[in-house]
Amino acid sequence: MVKKELTEEDKAIIIDKFEEEITSKTMMKMVGRIGVLNCAFAGEEYKNWNIIFRSKGDGFEVIDFEYDPESREVELK
Repeated sequence: MVKKELTEEDKAIIIDKFEEEITSKTMMKMVGRIGVLNCAFAGEEYKNWNIIFRSKGDGFEVIDFEYDPESREVELK
């Protein structure tokens, strides 16, 4: 099921997964200040959502989420 609106709980799930699985990989591979990443890493139901983030201190701060049915997952290894 594709969600067209995120609840606060959905956002918290995505942010937790982002911090657990993506932040360290992204910090090592990208020295970017701002980015957009597909949310499929948080589960199939979020595959049409993107997380918008920027660097803050030693990590990232989530700025917003955007729905994009054309968005595709990026493999970060």
